[in-house]
Amino acid sequence: MDNLITRQLQLILIEGEVEFERDFKIDVNPNFLDKKGIDWLKEIYEDLGGIGDIPLLNKLNFDFKIKRNLILYDDEIHFNRYRLISLRSDFYKEFNFSFYEAYKRLCRTYEKDCLKVGLQERLWNGPPIGKHSFGEPNEIGDFSGTGATGWKLLAYNDAQIDMQSRIHGYRLIRLNPFETLMTGGSLKRLDYLLMNPKEEQRKMLVNWILRKLE
Repeated sequence: MDNLITRQLQLILIEGEVEFERDFKIDVNPNFLDKKGIDWLKEIYEDLGGIGDIPLLNKLNFDFKIKRNLILYDDEIHFNRYRLISLRSDFYKEFNFSFYEAYKRLCRTYEKDCLKVGLQERLWNGPPIGKHSFGEPNEIGDFSGTGATGWKLLAYNDAQIDMQSRIHGYRLIRLNPFETLMTGGSLKRLDYLLMNPKEEQRKMLVNWILRKLE
């Protein structure tokens, strides 16, 4: 997604002379998803309250590709009770994702930040497929019953991206605003750092990213 954060990350990678592809896309090969993968997605979909056949993405979008690594920046809307449900799938127990444990903790801790940005109708309800897949959304802010169909769809699609990127042979690195880095003698959140990083902070950030690729 193109925003201030990803534009700053792009500038930092350029300054660090890191070769990358911006806005990388994968056309999903449906033949790569075996029965076990389908069963995992069905489990996640049903745990989120999904109805009918599971919807499948036919294209995956990533902020950056560096060799066989794919990088996504997840803003606050990704951290809530529904994403936590998706992360409880046995799929995540079988595959090793560097962000897994941290994301479970962040979903428990930062739903209040998700609420600050996610109560817009277009985010709470999601696109029409959200209602088709999960039913009629509740009133904005009401988690009883169906709850937020847009949030549920996003959580389900995040799980799809995790799975499909892996079975297409890539390593997925998810970045989030709540990560903290030591700079100037104190810990600072990633999103705050990327708003207007100083030269020494940009150098520190590119080295931090490169360590994640090791």
